[in-house]
Amino acid sequence: MESTTTPKLGDEFAEAMSYAAKLHATQTRKGGDIPYFGHLMSVSALVIEAGGSQTQAIAGLLHDAVEDQGGKPTLDEIESRFGSAVAKIVSECSDTDEVPKPPWRDRKERYIVHLRGASDDAVVVSLADKVDNARAILRDLRLHGDRLWQRFNVKDPEQHLWYYRSLLAVFEERTDSWLVDELRYTVEQIAALVAGPTVGP
Repeated sequence: MESTTTPKLGDEFAEAMSYAAKLHATQTRKGGDIPYFGHLMSVSALVIEAGGSQTQAIAGLLHDAVEDQGGKPTLDEIESRFGSAVAKIVSECSDTDEVPKPPWRDRKERYIVHLRGASDDAVVVSLADKVDNARAILRDLRLHGDRLWQRFNVKDPEQHLWYYRSLLAVFEERTDSWLVDELRYTVEQIAALVAGPTVGP
């Protein structure tokens, strides 16, 4: 372990952790009782491990706040507390700020198009988010099999594979981060499990 004379993550990051924990306090991961905050910490950690800035790491903690916790008013509060740079990334990472949310396929198609022109900062955070989500799907698919898909509003695994493959194509164009390789590997593993065991000759 090495150390620096200047902290890489300051008080604002600690404040964002506390704010995110309170904002998502009653939220759990789909199909279980795991606190949703664990996902937010994982996304922020991936951003940091990929060389991201404090601004990006804070946005990683808050990337789902607009979608899940109040829409535009929450985005306004984030801007007031953490600044316009964080708010811009969070906004770009949200596939909707509408309450209630539009249909799943419509949101995902729009988000894929949006991501092609999103800022580099937003691409970093979005990529970390998708890596952590894909890892969770792979882990639970190994543990629970096809029952996993019943926890989603969209229960067809091919729809989820379409979404992740479409995202992967955009990320491959936008960044050379090692997280792209991680997403590709994870999606391939999910696809193999969805396809089922191959039958030999």
